[in-house]
Amino acid sequence: MRGVVFDLDGTLIDSLPDIAAAANELLAEHGLDPLEQAQIGGFVGMGEKVFLDRLITATDLEMAEYDALMARFMQFYKSSTGRTRVFPGVLDMLSNLKDSGLALGLCTNKPGGPLQAVLDALDLGRWFDAIIAGDSLPVRKPDPAPLRLAFERMRATEGVYVGDSDVDAETAQRAGVPFLLFTEGIRTKPLSDILHDARFDDFAYVPELCARHMRCL
Repeated sequence: MRGVVFDLDGTLIDSLPDIAAAANELLAEHGLDPLEQAQIGGFVGMGEKVFLDRLITATDLEMAEYDALMARFMQFYKSSTGRTRVFPGVLDMLSNLKDSGLALGLCTNKPGGPLQAVLDALDLGRWFDAIIAGDSLPVRKPDPAPLRLAFERMRATEGVYVGDSDVDAETAQRAGVPFLLFTEGIRTKPLSDILHDARFDDFAYVPELCARHMRCL
């Protein structure tokens, strides 16, 4: 079986507006001014705990209230889906890959609650043979275990990983999987600093790139 695993936020979906909205709702509840979406984008990629750590560091939120802040943020995060959009060309690309007989997987650091909420809102879950959330395992990306688990559940012996960040690139490298870099997602490093086998800005190129870079796992 040949398979393609995707990151989610910044790769298949433009979810930053909703992530920023959830963060700013938390700030507003504590009487603090909102942050710019671009700044909040720099907090994304390593899961909700790192996200909240970075949010607290950048604002006057109190680290001593961490557990309560996390619980409240997760409430906002799970209910904030209305601004999220699938990137242009993604659905056609997924359909094309499925029609080609490939197994499709999802490997994201997004925690299971918000992940399920956004998959339901966008009707995306139906495309995937395996879905690994940020809390599916005790470790998360860039540890390679979640990506390896996705391929294992897909029963794929050849594969490619598609993502948008240096975290995704490191995950693929550590798992020994070719990495395709979407250049229009959420990243904090220059493209030249992110290791990749190929890069693209249009999902119409993905089927050909997958076929070209597919490698035995």
